[in-house]
Amino acid sequence: MGASERYLSRPWLKHYQEGVPASVEVPLKSVSRMFDEATERAPGRTAVVFYGRSITYRELREATDRLACALAGLGVKKGDRVALYLVNSPQFIIAYFAALKCGAAVTPISPVYTSHEVRYQLEDSGARAVICQDALYEKVAKAGVAIDLLVVTNVGEYLPAFKRLFSRKMQTPPQAHRLQDLLKRYPPRPPDIALDPKTDIAALPYTGGTTGNPKGVMLTHYNLVAALVGAQAAFRAFEPGKEVILAFLPFFHIYGQAVIMLNGLCQGNLLVLLTSPDTEAILTAMERYQATVFYGVPTLYEYLKDHKDTNKVDWRRLKLVLSGADTLHESTLRAWARRTGSTIIEGYGLSETASLSHLNPLQRPKTGSFGCPVTNMRAAVIDPETLEFAAGGETGELVLDGPNVMLGYWNRPEETARAFVEKDGTRWLRTGDIVRMDGEGYFHFYDRSKDLIKYKGYSIFAKDVEDVLYGHPQVKAAGVIGVSDPSVGQRIKAIVVLQADARGKLSEDEIKAYCRQQLAEYKVPHIVEFRGELPKTDVGKVSRRELREETGA
Repeated sequence: MGASERYLSRPWLKHYQEGVPASVEVPLKSVSRMFDEATERAPGRTAVVFYGRSITYRELREATDRLACALAGLGVKKGDRVALYLVNSPQFIIAYFAALKCGAAVTPISPVYTSHEVRYQLEDSGARAVICQDALYEKVAKAGVAIDLLVVTNVGEYLPAFKRLFSRKMQTPPQAHRLQDLLKRYPPRPPDIALDPKTDIAALPYTGGTTGNPKGVMLTHYNLVAALVGAQAAFRAFEPGKEVILAFLPFFHIYGQAVIMLNGLCQGNLLVLLTSPDTEAILTAMERYQATVFYGVPTLYEYLKDHKDTNKVDWRRLKLVLSGADTLHESTLRAWARRTGSTIIEGYGLSETASLSHLNPLQRPKTGSFGCPVTNMRAAVIDPETLEFAAGGETGELVLDGPNVMLGYWNRPEETARAFVEKDGTRWLRTGDIVRMDGEGYFHFYDRSKDLIKYKGYSIFAKDVEDVLYGHPQVKAAGVIGVSDPSVGQRIKAIVVLQADARGKLSEDEIKAYCRQQLAEYKVPHIVEFRGELPKTDVGKVSRRELREETGA
């Protein structure tokens, strides 16, 4: 079997859970139509619980339709971009679907962004309408971007009465509309907009900007609906309308937006909304609402595995405990299993694929793998330099094909062209991730291609060194980067956070000696720096980009 046939034969299909299809038809519907259908199936069912306040699907639909009518009346039209600068809240959901019903594309902005970062995304996306939390408005004002429409809202508007008493009084800028005023003033009659799901953009999330400025990812309605039906096919144990999902991962990020918010609501499930990943609140809500599904990130599992209250939750009763957005270290996985008796299922996805592209088969997960391509997805490994398919078991760049793959990058035709490679009549998305596919069709992550360290002609994956460091009982967190040195190319630098009781007691030489026991000499860090914490991305990954910038690497 040739290299291309090895991937195109999709060896992973034989490991799919019984009943999971290799492909499903993607309906030609808008995302907002999928949401409306869910509201029509069970209008009286609770859609959202927000710190004790329950909102039914009927109420959520009516608010969405009223805001869509208001936005259209205030000038938002098909093809516009509407920026959402909101924390996880009912308002985010209402604004998201309202904008889509106007034919606009939503571009969510991270609530932790500075005014400089807000300005960049507003200018780059061309958004002239902003819906924001009143507490975040100051950053919008400082951004200094011309805005045609500003809608502000306060987090207390959907809190229960007793909690609303303690929320901050809303300060409305003179030119702004209050979201609640619009909902009262306009009827629930959204505009009648003709959409082409395959070409009309629904969402414009921005990538994390691991190199250079962030890029807007053009996701059509078809891309997002394809992601939804692919995930639904993969999660056969889920019962639409009966699942209870904690929604604390940020909705501005594609993981929280597509996997949790869109997938949860379009299946008619209950979302328990939290504005931030507060551990105490998460564990309390897990039991109070009897959550059936849990979506997390590796740093959260690393923290929860040692948390004093983790045992208050019976994790074994959950249908799924999923980890995404970063690589899950095996030490975390093993410690979690010992503590909870449950298994974390690892998956993989990108903004460019509207979230999930890979998932470990639930009945046959493989430790150290991020799983197999989900329904409708194809994956392969290519040599990043020759662009030829890699032989079986060889490492190379992961490429993907499927109906949920983005149109391209917003206003970046050259970068879009570089992001794809044409092979045998298929337009493959280049992910920039170095992986290998094993003989059973499971994929294993090695590193981002840009995180590859070159030392004396050797190629060292930062993740390989980090995995060893995480295995040390006194290491809490670690990040590994290459530091330029003309004499050898790059030297390996490890930035390490020690457990509290080990700080000041463990030396650089001891860390190197530990690594030397498990790594070839050329992979052993040349420099070890101890810190109290490491910079993180918005979803909790250790930010190697920031570490490189800090050291001038």
